[in-house]
Amino acid sequence: MRTTLDLPENLLNEAMKVTNTATKTGVIIKALEDLVRKSKISDIKKYKGKINLDIDLDELRDRR
Repeated sequence: MRTTLDLPENLLNEAMKVTNTATKTGVIIKALEDLVRKSKISDIKKYKGKINLDIDLDELRDRR
């Protein structure tokens, strides 16, 4: 999909250096993927300590 954006060039160039991404499109895709991933992780963290999976790690790892 083609989209026209007005982005601060210095910020875009810095992001390209930090991520070692050669293209503007690549750095924007990487930023969007990170945003989605962080959002999903944040949603999952809401369940911390609220779900009892009743899993015995020693049994799963064959440490009987």
